[in-house]
Amino acid sequence: MPNIKSAIKRVNVSEKKAVANKNKKSALRTSLKKAKANIEAGENIDATVQGTQKILDQAAAKGHMSKNAASRAKSKLAKAANKAKA
Repeated sequence: MPNIKSAIKRVNVSEKKAVANKNKKSALRTSLKKAKANIEAGENIDATVQGTQKILDQAAAKGHMSKNAASRAKSKLAKAANKAKA
């Protein structure tokens, strides 16, 4: 543990941010799993895909995932949704 006041504060802030980032990434993964489950079940496909794509865009904007990774995930969701509809 650091002795300097600013270093102590920096440790506290980074711990809080780490917890927040972990929670946001966990929520993102949970929403992706729920979207995939809804698509497989054929329930409320359009609204689920649209909501999950919004969450992915927000995660990419905040830096929780890369822009390309979000784009790939959105593409996979759309492809699965189209396949389920057909």
